[in-house]
Amino acid sequence: QCLLSGSWRSDTGCRMVVSTLDKDNRFSGFYLPGPAAGHVELLTSPLEGSQQDTGLVPQPTFYFTVNWRLREAARTTVFLGQCYVDTNREETLHALWLLREVADSPDEDWKATR
Repeated sequence: QCLLSGSWRSDTGCRMVVSTLDKDNRFSGFYLPGPAAGHVELLTSPLEGSQQDTGLVPQPTFYFTVNWRLREAARTTVFLGQCYVDTNREETLHALWLLREVADSPDEDWKATR
């Protein structure tokens, strides 16, 4: 079915927990960094997103943003991807991401997005 509600784990041990989708296919939840994140100061962080209607598209695209709760820095990540269902009816998410950190000035802007 490819409904994003529930708990998902990445290859690096991060975990995403998504609430039930609303009538407009929007969702919220939280993101927990895994040990591979390498940042001890990372805390459970809120996420918000949306996916395509599974009634129209059986393997929908989705996006969500994470506003990281950090002790010393401000960061936001945007994930954009698609949910796939294999022949065993296993659901897998494939996503790309962009991470944005706060820059101290416009001269520092070039290095604020990864």
